[in-house]
Amino acid sequence: MSKQYWLMKSEPDVYPWDQLVAEGTGMWDGVRNHSAKLNMMAMKVGDEALFYHSNIGKECVGIMRITEESFPDPTADEGSPWVVVRVAPVRKLDRPVTLAEIKADPKLVDMDLIRLSRLSVGRVRPAEWQHILNLSEKDPG
Repeated sequence: MSKQYWLMKSEPDVYPWDQLVAEGTGMWDGVRNHSAKLNMMAMKVGDEALFYHSNIGKECVGIMRITEESFPDPTADEGSPWVVVRVAPVRKLDRPVTLAEIKADPKLVDMDLIRLSRLSVGRVRPAEWQHILNLSEKDPG
């Protein structure tokens, strides 16, 4: 199966990109949405995800790799259905790509980030992934 791409949201005042980088690896926990959980259960080692700062910043800031597939979330009540994955930083984007840029781009209008705006873990199609990486390499002005 080919590599899949994802977007994973975190509030930067709770778990920012720089903390993941400092730790070297992280456990993506606390997800309490069934659709997001199913996306995490579909992740495979080697898949990549955009690290998205939600609420504050509202922008894609980095790329991380899935290093361990889903297992029960140790922060949840025993017997709950919630899962986590382990991730590691790959690299910071050349520049953040903002939600406003994504919303304004006709090539990205069908992204889960736009269509399912409350979803904390969503799929990213390969063409969307490449387009966001290209945007991060260009001056937004």
